[in-house]
Amino acid sequence: QVQLVESGGGFVQSGGSLRLSCAASSGSIFSIKAMGWYRQAPGKQRELVALITRSGSTNYADSVKGRFTISSDNAKNSVDLQMNSLKSEDTGVYFCNAQVGISWYNYWGQGTQVTVSS
Repeated sequence: QVQLVESGGGFVQSGGSLRLSCAASSGSIFSIKAMGWYRQAPGKQRELVALITRSGSTNYADSVKGRFTISSDNAKNSVDLQMNSLKSEDTGVYFCNAQVGISWYNYWGQGTQVTVSS
């Protein structure tokens, strides 16, 4: 069992910046294959925001490319998401994700609210 603890998020005006952080602890942290962030806006499905593998490969949603940057610290089993030039459509609950083990099983954080006012 991997536990994910998120921090960051909050309220910001359009064009502003926020930074999200997530740290994994306990369980099979040595089997983490990738970590990342998903978000869910009201009435919408959860969607990928950004993902980074243990080797450093990244994947971003088209809507955040050039504005968001994901980074990780393998030694600390942590992942950060720097969000710049935020837009109202970035509003939602952001969930930390870790993919673990041979089956790339998904673990989730409890979510942190990001609200961008226009």
